[in-house]
Order: sequence, then structure tokens, then C-alpha cells
Amino acid sequence: MAVKVYERVLDLFEAEGIDTIFGIPDPNFVHLFHLAEERGWTVVAPHHEASAGFMAEAVSRMTGKAAVCAGTLGPGIANMAPAIMCAKVENSPVVFLAGQRARITEQRVRRGRIQFVQQAGLFEPSVKYAASIEYAGQTDEIVREGLRRALTGGPGPVYIEYPSHVIQEELDVPPALPPAAYRLTGQQAGPDRIAEAAGRIRAAERPVLLVGHGVHTARAAEPVRELAELMACPVVQTSGGTSYIKGLEDRTFPYGFSPAAIEAVVTSDLCLAIGTELGEPVHYGRGRHWVENEANRTWILVEQDPEAIGVNRPIDVPLVGDLRAVVPQLAGALRDAPRSPSPDLDDWIARDAARLADLAATAPSGTSPVHPARLIVEATKVFPADGIMVRDGGATTIFGWTYSQAKPHDVLWNQNFGHLGTGLPYAIGAAVADGRRRPLMLITGDSSFQFHIAELETAARLGLPLVCVVAVDYAWGLEVGVYKRTFGQGSRETGTHWSTATRLDRVAEGFGCHGEYVERDEDIAPAIKRAYASAKTAVVHVVVDPKANSEEMPSYDEFRTWYAEGMQ
Repeated sequence: MAVKVYERVLDLFEAEGIDTIFGIPDPNFVHLFHLAEERGWTVVAPHHEASAGFMAEAVSRMTGKAAVCAGTLGPGIANMAPAIMCAKVENSPVVFLAGQRARITEQRVRRGRIQFVQQAGLFEPSVKYAASIEYAGQTDEIVREGLRRALTGGPGPVYIEYPSHVIQEELDVPPALPPAAYRLTGQQAGPDRIAEAAGRIRAAERPVLLVGHGVHTARAAEPVRELAELMACPVVQTSGGTSYIKGLEDRTFPYGFSPAAIEAVVTSDLCLAIGTELGEPVHYGRGRHWVENEANRTWILVEQDPEAIGVNRPIDVPLVGDLRAVVPQLAGALRDAPRSPSPDLDDWIARDAARLADLAATAPSGTSPVHPARLIVEATKVFPADGIMVRDGGATTIFGWTYSQAKPHDVLWNQNFGHLGTGLPYAIGAAVADGRRRPLMLITGDSSFQFHIAELETAARLGLPLVCVVAVDYAWGLEVGVYKRTFGQGSRETGTHWSTATRLDRVAEGFGCHGEYVERDEDIAPAIKRAYASAKTAVVHVVVDPKANSEEMPSYDEFRTWYAEGMQ
């Protein structure tokens, strides 16, 4: 059949189940965007290409599929650079489409070329694959290779560009192939390895299930839930794997921040790790809380990338394959003889529930400005049970780790790269992927919120059920704390403060959103309820105590062990 290149590009993405694109349309993409909308795609044009990339990453996390973001040649691609780097570090399979001038422009020995830079070479270190569709006939092979690389092994971003004249050329091609016809899908582990892993799990007395970011991004909660129930053991979350699996909320404990998690790890004789790189936030599975009992602990790792096996620590039973295929294999091997519950599981569940209740009761209250711990408690107590939680910010996120009273089934935050400003675009992308059905709550600091604050207009235009709860200390709170620890109390904190006249609720109203201004903790929950009731995207501006925000971050010493104290 005869099709234009831009039609074929859409065909190839549709074969992968992709039906959403983010970007700012320009001459390179107007035909593609127009046709995508005609075909029923969701086409979202934000105010900045970095936001577009973050939104696409959120769609990938919420769907378990690759996602697509487009940027115009030159400046548009430059704007997407932060999102490309984030997708690399966060292991997100985003296809970044780029416009480019005709290749003759690159070959000319001239200066003063408009909107031109050799783009592919700039991004090669930050992506798994970079290529240019220079001839129409390359379209299938390059797009498929991009998707193959993005989704094979450890997931990650790819970069594909094409000159504007190529996209208008015609191809005579057969229907697009389904994924299984041109790349490896649903890879299972070998039956011998599955049998060995199942035998070791049955023999263990105190196993733990270590759940990471990949369980959420693969949308594998249900098979992991069955496996956890068959193992009858505690579930320990990595800092990236903070989405709670439905049915396992009570027995799921955050690594390093829950005494139950620490005790479960220290006393464990087997760890089954799924969807995690065993990186710095879990001390590579060999430092800090893992040191004790190391000689008696068996390690089983489910990992899609065979090159990752044994890199950060020795693994006794590697299960190489897609966790969406491997976890059901393992559950099937255990189904006939599930384990008896771990001996301390009920005690850990009770103690962790008591810990959360105590934090809610003891978080400082009655102050104005509000203590940031109390902000987290009050906001998360009214978090909708079916909602999507998005996190952003430095000090605000650290308070959130400890004081959150909610156990969301979907949590998005930029954990590995730590890129501030991702929260609002992530929330928009997540809402789009969800079909704008479930309520969302973004808990963020004012510093990070202002990175991409223009996207409030995008959220309002799309009518998203999003409430942004912003902890406002009128400062870079985490950096203020660094100044104090480095130079002592009363030191000059250069470049960290701004005007207390900043009113984010009024900014929100200017974008057509609902705004609330809060100075007392007892007003937080009512303000959030009014925000949801408004049926608009909303911003709740909560003034927090800057001294507490910079000096009283909970579990900060534990956080520092991720990259300090000899762990480099």
C-alpha cells in the first residue's frame, strides 16, 4: 500500500499499542500530528519540550509500553535534552522524534546555518540508539530498531530524527508487523532456573521480596501480588518502588525508613529482587542493612538485562527475562506448595501500622507557618483511595518518605535522576495515560513546582482532576540546609531565597485553575477537599516553616548513606 512516511511512522507505533504523542507541532510534525488526531490518538501540546518528554515518560510508566515525544529541529531538541537524560537514568523507553534539516545542510562547509546543529551525536551518550531516517525506505528498519532497543534488555530512550522533506515521501509497504514478528517479547527464564529458585524459596525460613521501580513501570502488580502471597513474606520497597500493590498494603514496608523493613532485611535468609537494579538506594544489596547475615542469605534476581547480573553483587539464582513473563513462571512453580507465613510477619505488620499512626499523632501541629511533617500527614490523610500520587521536590519528598499516611497504588517521581520540576509534567502524563478518570495529587515544593509552572495551563485545558499541594518556604529548602550544615547557623545563604509575595494560588487562578491559600494545618484537608470538589485543576499553596523545612528533614542521615559514607 502507498503511504507517506509520516503515516508509516504512526502505523509502526500503533502496532506497538502506542496512541499518544506529546510535542509542540511545527513544520516537521504538523502532518503527523494532524493525522494522529484524525486516527483518534491523544495529541498533547505543552508549553515546553522538556515537559513533553516528562509527560511521555509518565505515559510509559503508566502503560508499560514505549511512549513518544516529538521536538522541532534545533531549539526544540535542545529543550528536550533534560527529559532525554531523565529517561536514560530512569530506564524509561521513550522514543524522542526529532526534526532536522536536509542532510546536504550538514555536509556543506558553511557557517551561519539557521536552526542547525548536528543533533544525533549530541544525544548518542544519553540514549540506547540514535539514528536518522535519511531515505524514505529506511523508515521501517529504523523505527523498529529504535523500539527494539528501547524495549530489549534494560529499557531506555532512543532518538530518531528525519529531515522535513523525507516525511512527505511515499512508500509502498505491507501492513505494519506486530511486535513479536520483529523483536523478542515475553522472554521467560529457563525451567531449570525456575525450579531452582522455587526450591530455594520453599527452603527459606525468612524470605523477603524486594520490589523496585520496574514492577510499577511494567504494570506487573497482579502477578507480583500472587507471588508475594505464595511466599507469605514481607514486601520491602526500594525508594523507586513506592507504588503499593493492591492486597499487599499492610505487609509492604519502605526500605531504610521502616524499622519493620530493616528488621526483615537484617534477619532474612533469602531475598528475591524484582524490578530493581540493586543500586545505591538499597546499598547495592550488600552494604548497611544487608551486611548482617550476608553469609546465610540467598539472592534471586529477576532481570531483563543479562549484562546486569552480578554487577552490583553476586546473585545465586539469576532469572533472566521479562518480569511480566518470569514472575508468573515462578508463581506457577510455587502454587502447589505455598509457604507458611514468615514467623514475624504479623508482628511487623502491627508495628508498621503503629509507626504510621504515631507519626500522624506526633507530627508538630498548631504552628503557623505549617510544619512540613504536618503538611504531609494532613494532605495524605485525604488522598483519594483510588488516586495517583506524584512527588517532586527535595525536602518535601524527604518529609514525604517518612510521614505519608497514604498507600497509593500508583506513585510517580524522578527517583534515580532526582530532576526537580518533573512533578507537574509527570502528573499530566499520568492523567492522560489513565484517561483522565482517577484523581491525582501532586505533593511538591515551591522550588520544583516553578520549573514548569506554565503547564498548569495544559492541565486546565485538558480538564485534569489534579490537585497540586505545594509546600512553600520561599526558598531552596534543601540547599538552605546544606548551607547551615556547611557553614553553621546564621551563615549567609546565597541565592536560596525569594519574595514572600509569591502567591502560587493566584498564579493558578490566572491559568484558569482553582486556587487555595493555607497558613494553618487544620485548614489543609478542607482546602484539598474544596480543590477536588471544584472539578478543576487546582493549586493549594501551603506556607511551611522554613526553619523546620531545612533543619528537621526526617531520616536524612539514612538518605545520605545512598551516596556517602564510603558507598561511592
